[in-house]
Amino acid sequence: MHIKKGDTVVVITGKSKGEKGKVIKALPAQNRVVVEGVNLVTKHKKPRGQYDTGGIVKQEAPIHVSNVMLVCPECGKPTRTGNKQIMVDGKSVKVRVCKKKDCGANIFTEDTSK
Repeated sequence: MHIKKGDTVVVITGKSKGEKGKVIKALPAQNRVVVEGVNLVTKHKKPRGQYDTGGIVKQEAPIHVSNVMLVCPECGKPTRTGNKQIMVDGKSVKVRVCKKKDCGANIFTEDTSK
């Protein structure tokens, strides 16, 4: 999946079209991402336990990865990405690359778990 946790994305289709946000969670098995402040749904929460209050809560729902586009941190535009190998401390590392004609910047992510 070309979108990772911590990336900034823009929604290109759907009811939240044009909104930007940061990816909170990536769900590669379902090809979906959860974006901060985008695709908000209303959940009716039942009180559970003595200190848990119920109520109506708005929260983000997953959106399909094909409906979002990565925003390049260098040029600030929505972009497709490619991959290339670079050497970091003597080790070959795969990084994402901005495919805009004039940019070509390496895109690193905050998520270092993978």
